[in-house]
Amino acid sequence: MMRLHNLRPRPGSRHRVKRLGCGESSGHGKTSGKGNKGQKARSGGSIRLGFEGGQMPLIRRLPKRGFNNAAFHKQYAVVNLSDLSAFEAGTVVNEQLLRESNLVRGHFAGIKVLGDGEVKHDLKVQVDKISASAREKIEKAGGTVTLREASGTRKSKADDVSSEAKPEAAVAKAKPRVKKTKSRSKKSE
Repeated sequence: MMRLHNLRPRPGSRHRVKRLGCGESSGHGKTSGKGNKGQKARSGGSIRLGFEGGQMPLIRRLPKRGFNNAAFHKQYAVVNLSDLSAFEAGTVVNEQLLRESNLVRGHFAGIKVLGDGEVKHDLKVQVDKISASAREKIEKAGGTVTLREASGTRKSKADDVSSEAKPEAAVAKAKPRVKKTKSRSKKSE
């Protein structure tokens, strides 16, 4: 009876390994099917995908079109709780302190605290983003977390209040927006 433990491939279905580099009598030629000399004949010698021998490659010759969101991606500097445990109790942890202590460097959109590690004493953390586990651990240790305001072009609540307080005369002067439509001219026959 055929069982899983005694399954075997059909005889002749598995080819023997092609032994290269065994001379002319091996049946695979003196140079093992690699031609004569050159980069591609060497062991480990290969040419990367799209390389055209130094000629300007096709991917660079073609015009680039379309939109890519990568240009608008926000990069955040990541700090773990294990890094913050070095600070004394009651310390205000902000971007300036993290830069001075060389925990963050370079350009970034903001600072994010992740919950890897433990905090043993209370800290006052002022960052842009924080994970739920990190917030829980900081508050459990007696610390506080305040998120900084995003310095974007968003409308603040103060702007909304000031727009509501405009006098009615100023609102009446404002011109209504007119939607422009393109008109297509028909060819005269």
